[in-house]
Amino acid sequence: MLTCVATAACLYVPQLAELVGRRLLVVTVHEWSGLLIPVPLLAGLVSRAVRGDLSRLNRFGPHDRTWLLAVRRRDRRPGSRPAGKFNAGQKLYAAWIAGAVLVMTGTGLLMWFTGLAPLMWRTGATFVHDWLALAIGIVLGGHIAMAYADPEARRGMRTGSVERRWARREHSLWRIPADPAGPPEEDR
Repeated sequence: MLTCVATAACLYVPQLAELVGRRLLVVTVHEWSGLLIPVPLLAGLVSRAVRGDLSRLNRFGPHDRTWLLAVRRRDRRPGSRPAGKFNAGQKLYAAWIAGAVLVMTGTGLLMWFTGLAPLMWRTGATFVHDWLALAIGIVLGGHIAMAYADPEARRGMRTGSVERRWARREHSLWRIPADPAGPPEEDR
C-alpha cells in the first residue's frame, strides 16, 4: 500500500516527478504493487488466526455502536469505549480499505488495459481512481498518525504482543487468556 501511495505521489506531484524521473519505471512499479496488494491477505487465509481476525473484523455488535457514540462525544472515561480485539474504528477502517482496494484495482485495470473498455469508461475510471487515491492517502495518513500517537498499539502491530494492562483498558471485551505459563505482562 505504501509503495502504491509513494509511486502515485511521484506520478501526480510535479516536484516529486522531477526529483524521481524515470516515469515509465514509476508507472510499472505502481501498477504491479497495486496488483500485489491483496497477496499477503490471500496468503494469510491459510492461517486459522488470520481467518479468526477477519471474522472479528466483519462482525459489528452493540458495543461497537457504544464505542462510536463515545468517540463522537469525545468521551474518554474508563469503560466508555468498549471493544473486543478490534474497536469499531478499526473495523470501519478495515472495511473501507478493503472496498477501496477493490475499486482501485478495477479502475486501475481499466486504465492499464486500454482495450478493455470504451474511452468514456476509462475516463470515468481515471476520475474515480484519482479521487479515491487522494482519499486513501488522507485516510492512511490519519491511520498512521493515530498509530504513531499510541506506542503500545504500534508495538502490537510490530510484534503481535501488547501489555495486558493496555489490552484491558483499550479492549475491555477482548478475552485475554489467563495462561500462567505465558509472559506475565503480554498477550499474544
